[in-house]
Amino acid sequence: MSTVFDVSALNGELINVQNKLNDENIYLNQKLYALLNKQYKNISEKLNLVNALTNRINNLNEFLQLCEQEDDVNLLNDCDLELEKLEKIINELYLKTLLNGEYDQNNCIVKIHSGAGGTEACDWVEMLFRMYKMYCDKKSFKCNMVNFIEGDGAGFKSVTLEVNGDFAYGYLRGENGVHRLVRISPFDANKRRHTSFASVEVMPVIDEDEIIELDERDLKIDTYRSSGAGGQHVNTTDSAIRITHLPTGVVVTCQNERSQIKNKATALKILKSKLLLMKIAQQKQSIKDLKGDEKKIEWGSQIRSYVFCPYKLVKDNRTNFETSNLDEVMNGGLDGFVLEYLKQQKVN
Repeated sequence: MSTVFDVSALNGELINVQNKLNDENIYLNQKLYALLNKQYKNISEKLNLVNALTNRINNLNEFLQLCEQEDDVNLLNDCDLELEKLEKIINELYLKTLLNGEYDQNNCIVKIHSGAGGTEACDWVEMLFRMYKMYCDKKSFKCNMVNFIEGDGAGFKSVTLEVNGDFAYGYLRGENGVHRLVRISPFDANKRRHTSFASVEVMPVIDEDEIIELDERDLKIDTYRSSGAGGQHVNTTDSAIRITHLPTGVVVTCQNERSQIKNKATALKILKSKLLLMKIAQQKQSIKDLKGDEKKIEWGSQIRSYVFCPYKLVKDNRTNFETSNLDEVMNGGLDGFVLEYLKQQKVN
């Protein structure tokens, strides 16, 4: 356990954060107070998880000794089930140790764009949107669609999501890249196999306004009517917002809210995240750490393949992690891919 978590160090960090929170002047700085509270919660959760896991391991050791004495097959089966549960908990614990990037604790913006494949690719964007939505539900993240462009006949040409939750960016940053789909097309009357592509871009949400300063004179703000097909996305006023950052040419849009003010606030948040990525890229001469490689959304550039036919397989080309449980993956079961990616980044 000590190779995964330095419990003594965590206890020291917890005491340090607690002392800062006990400072009577801390309430004068609400931003710092919120940050310290978040740190205290994260450290406490790690320590609680370690303590609970240690207790379960000790109980399992006693149970194994009882199995040896009793020579009971049923007891051994129970031990196997407990070991499987412990393995999942240990993997989750190990995953948390890998989420130590500068922005890993932040919320994030996820953009999904259709690539080669026409209507198929637009449908693929909607499938990926559903997959990430279900993954966020499993992680208790709040996931909101902030902008979309409908596809011609099915799905979306693009979708932008805002994901809020502890370590949302850390969990999802490995999804950057091109995702490839192989299946029998439901849009093909001849039932032929089609290959489609979509790209995923993940950006951290930056809470500190001072990091990226925006000059109103550099912004071109346009309003327009939301382009929904009906239902909750109908807008009868020009509440959708498009912001163009004139010095860089970066364009962001938001149309999810009926309020023009709320859409503007969300669009500015996305714009700041994009500009932060550009700033880091200029400083490091690379954007790989946060955004991944820029690649064409087509054959040969994919980071992961999802094969529905002639067999079922999801394989990540970066880590070689794969599973034949396609349904679980499409229902948000991404933990294996997330863990393997973060482990690889740790080594590299």
